Amino acid sequence: MAGKPKLHYYDGRGRMEVIRWLLAAAGVEFEEVFIETEEDLDKLRNDGRLMFGQVPMVEIDGMELVQRRAILNYIASKHNLYGKDLKERALIDMYIEGMADLNEMIVTLLEYTPEEQVNRLALIKEQTTNRYFPAFEKVLKSHGQDYLVGNRLSRADIHLVELIYNLEEFDPSLTANFPLLKALKTRISNLPSVKKFLQPGSQRKPPITAEALEKARKVFKF
Repeated sequence: MAGKPKLHYYDGRGRMEVIRWLLAAAGVEFEEVFIETEEDLDKLRNDGRLMFGQVPMVEIDGMELVQRRAILNYIASKHNLYGKDLKERALIDMYIEGMADLNEMIVTLLEYTPEEQVNRLALIKEQTTNRYFPAFEKVLKSHGQDYLVGNRLSRADIHLVELIYNLEEFDPSLTANFPLLKALKTRISNLPSVKKFLQPGSQRKPPITAEALEKARKVFKF
C-alpha cells in the first residue's frame, strides 16, 4: 500500500495551500516536510529531487512531482475531482484559470510595501466584486445545480471555496451580494473531509505574517 503523500514546502500557505485543500477535500491524509533553512532547500536540489530547482514538491505514488498545476491535475484525476469527460474538464480548467490572476494577487500581497498594499487590496476587492464573483454566481445560476460543473464536486469548487475564504479574511462582506456563492461555500465547508480541515489544529495554514514572509524570503531568495 502506498504511503501518504509527502509535501515539501515552508510552513505557510503560499503556493502549496491549494494542494493541501485538494488533498483534504479528497479525504487523503498527508505528511509535511518543512523547508526551514537554505540548507534544507539546497539538499533537495543537490540530491536531484527538484526537477526545476523549486518547490512546491509532492512525493506521491512513487513520483516526486513539481509544478503546482501538474500536482493538482494528478490529485484531481486520481480522486475523481476532474469531471467525467473532456468537456467537463475543459470547463473546470477554464474556471480555475479564471481564478488564477486573483489568487496570484492574494499570494503576493505582502511582497509590496504597506502603501502599495493599500492600493493592491482595493484592486483585489474591486476585481472580486465586479469581475470574478459575478462570473461564478452566473455559472451557478445558469444551471441551478449545487456545483460548478456536472452537478458533482470537482476541483473547481474546492479552488473557488478556498479563494472565498481567503478573500473574506480581507473583508467578510465581499460575498454579501452573491447568495449562490455563499451557499456553495457552506455546502463545501460541510463536507466531512473539508469540515475537518477547517477545524483548529488541522494542517490548514493561517494567513502569513510579515515576519514569516521575511523568513521565507531568506530561504527562497525572492
